[in-house]
Amino acid sequence: MTWVPGAAGSPYGVHNLPYGVFRHGAKPPRIGVRIGDSLLDLDGAEAAGLVLAGGALRAPTLNPFLALGRPQWSAVRTRLTELLTDPAHRAAVAPLLLPLAEVQLMLPFEVGDYVDFYSSEEHASNVGRIFRPDEAPLLPNWKHLPIGYHGRGGTVVVSDTPVTRPNGQRATPDGPVFGPSTRLDIEAEVGFVVGAPSALGTPVPVDGFADHVFGIVLVNDWSARDLQAWEYRPLGPFLAKSFATSVSPWVVPLDALADAWVPAPEQDPPVLPYLRDIPHLGLDLRLEVDWNGTVVSRPPFAGMYWTPAQQLAHLTVNGAAVRTGDLFASGTVSGPARAETGSFLELTWGGAEPVALDDGTKRTFLEDGDTVTITATAPGPDGVTVGLGTVRGTIVPAGAPLR
Repeated sequence: MTWVPGAAGSPYGVHNLPYGVFRHGAKPPRIGVRIGDSLLDLDGAEAAGLVLAGGALRAPTLNPFLALGRPQWSAVRTRLTELLTDPAHRAAVAPLLLPLAEVQLMLPFEVGDYVDFYSSEEHASNVGRIFRPDEAPLLPNWKHLPIGYHGRGGTVVVSDTPVTRPNGQRATPDGPVFGPSTRLDIEAEVGFVVGAPSALGTPVPVDGFADHVFGIVLVNDWSARDLQAWEYRPLGPFLAKSFATSVSPWVVPLDALADAWVPAPEQDPPVLPYLRDIPHLGLDLRLEVDWNGTVVSRPPFAGMYWTPAQQLAHLTVNGAAVRTGDLFASGTVSGPARAETGSFLELTWGGAEPVALDDGTKRTFLEDGDTVTITATAPGPDGVTVGLGTVRGTIVPAGAPLR
């Protein structure tokens, strides 16, 4: 139990302790950890000698702390738990607690490389049926390796950053035209934040996942489906994906998810040896997608075909290194039911079946002014819930197209 008022029983209790970066008043950005509806100022805690991380917790971004590696992450977590549960520390720690309502949350880490995977069999099959109705839903390679692409780390933004409708080319019966996307979509995903780097030329094995990944964030990888359908062959996603990727402001440590690991779906045909993760485990994360105040979908992460450990192993098997602050995302999370899909492309079946919202409007794809909010939870110890934060974005009109 924690002595912090209102935090006992919260999805953000001492069993969670997610990290973020915040501003308070005119002070520069600082690192904090969430406890209930409060935030513990870790810059102040390390300055006071309450927790020791070699000065890494006094940085304006999480990257120096992420680079320290798992032994230091675990030691700091143990110390924070002690500070927030032992009443003997209350007098020293309480002055460093700030109400969340008084702070501005920022992008919690400097994003290095960004990779997006395509790991839901249901999502990949649905997209195949919509985009390639006369072909097999899954391409021949899909069940042999985690499909992914490299995105743009510079367009990863924190939750509540407005999302500008992208301009680009789209196909029409009379040939390609240029202008704002008319089929703007979401992709509800989970992102994995790399802490400890790997060496160039040295692949990370599947059992090395926890040595390199610090924690998770929620991701909305906004997608322009009309631009995507025109440009994605032969080289895959490009402008349709690179304009904005939103992430939640809290990085939930893997240590907070110890009770969320569950058996992952059986893989058939058997994967190659470097992808065999034993035990074969995924995460029981429950996502929820809200469109202008209406919950339209609840995607289940536990059914993802490719596991996070397999994604990291494949990402590095050619000798590519990961660096502190790298982000790799799961790809759209979709379940077998229409109300479990993680994109509006699937939810409305390519725009053919509009969704009725609680305000009486109907939607197929995103209109200017629409707001999408993605939240998620995971099971925690002794029946408590682990809150995974919120990623939210509102669509604003496209800028004037170039002539």
